[in-house]
Amino acid sequence: MAESWHLSGKVLVACNCDWGCPCNFNARPTTGKCEGGWTWHIDEGSYGDIKLHGLSFSVYVNWPGAIHEGNGEALVLIDSRADAAQRTAIEVLLGGTAGGPWGVLGWTWPKVHGPYAASYDLAFDGVKTRLRCGEYVEVECGPIRNQVTGAESYPGVILPEGIIFKHGDLGATTRFRVSNGIEYDHSGQYMAVGPFEYAWP
Repeated sequence: MAESWHLSGKVLVACNCDWGCPCNFNARPTTGKCEGGWTWHIDEGSYGDIKLHGLSFSVYVNWPGAIHEGNGEALVLIDSRADAAQRTAIEVLLGGTAGGPWGVLGWTWPKVHGPYAASYDLAFDGVKTRLRCGEYVEVECGPIRNQVTGAESYPGVILPEGIIFKHGDLGATTRFRVSNGIEYDHSGQYMAVGPFEYAWP
């Protein structure tokens, strides 16, 4: 049986969909397939008696269709500052056997590259958040711009049933690149950032 656990912090989301991402509204991805993922930063949390404060981890996936159709290929990254016990705890969570969003999503990426230890350069600043995760992932973000006037737009989303976050700020990536095992570049597409709080049981 899994240990009881709780995590709270912030999550960065980026993918190949148009701004807003139809997946948030139970619609198919913009191009019919999803290429994207998440980076979570734990402000406060523990798995059993293992403290996880201050650590980050990521899952970026290439799914051949919509996420719920499965058969994805994932790149999994864990903060290089994690000690052996912390790393094992995060691996258990990401494996999907201990609940949380990974209990819903984990089966959708049967092929996994990693988990790899990676250094995180991560600065949360709303839709201007930026991330560099070793040589694996690079995300830089900004506001959505009106395509006629160029004016900046700052929409948000409320998702009462959301499993990743319940509310978030929506923007556009200026750079979004993933490499090593899976590779894509979806700079200029969807991003979101918001707080998360998960617990089990």
